[in-house]
Amino acid sequence: MAKKKAFALRLNEDMLKAIEKWASDEFRSTNGQIEWMLMKALKEANRAPKKKEE
Repeated sequence: MAKKKAFALRLNEDMLKAIEKWASDEFRSTNGQIEWMLMKALKEANRAPKKKEE
């Protein structure tokens, strides 16, 4: 599993509330929802990180 790095993310209040609601609807944490959204966008743009060979 890839190492995770913490960093601050500033969002406007309405956007955060919408993400929290979406996360709740999908049974994810807010952080998990944001990670899922970012990975989905990366895949759609063909910019997802390559998987390392083990």
